Amino acid sequence: MPFLIALVLGVGVLCLIDLVLTVGVIRRLRAHEEMLRARPVASPPIVLPPGAVIGGFSAVSTDGVYVSDEALTEPVLVGVFSPGCSACEDRLPQFAERARSFPGGRGNVLAVLVGAEEEVADERRALEPVALVLIEEYGTGLTKALQVNGFPSLALVDGRGRVVASGTTLEDLDKIPVHA
Repeated sequence: MPFLIALVLGVGVLCLIDLVLTVGVIRRLRAHEEMLRARPVASPPIVLPPGAVIGGFSAVSTDGVYVSDEALTEPVLVGVFSPGCSACEDRLPQFAERARSFPGGRGNVLAVLVGAEEEVADERRALEPVALVLIEEYGTGLTKALQVNGFPSLALVDGRGRVVASGTTLEDLDKIPVHA
């Protein structure tokens, strides 16, 4: 009987030690989680931020109009879309609506469709009445000049090639920084 009591007490002490250690580990994990949450996440911007100057590019629109960084003389509205992107499907009609009333008309609106001609045919038809449409591969042309890292990417670019506002929504374009 004394052996059994000693065994039960020993098991109880081991369980108590295990419980204390487990509580300590949980506290440490929570502390690490809080430190990780407090750490800023450095993800690259989806497109060049306001104040940046776009890189060089040149292209010919689907209707034969030559466009380039050097040809920019007035503010330009730019939208970059990709087929199969659900956010692009949502934002493309909004972009087209904004393009209809953009100062300077379709000559000051560039719509970049990233993909093969047959993949972007529907988007092309929707955008050609309101924008100069460029079809290109990702990482070339205007997507490279704007450093596009995701879709959709939208930007307002001034006549000197400086980004005035950028983001993934039209609301982002309405938030023009004070220094712009």
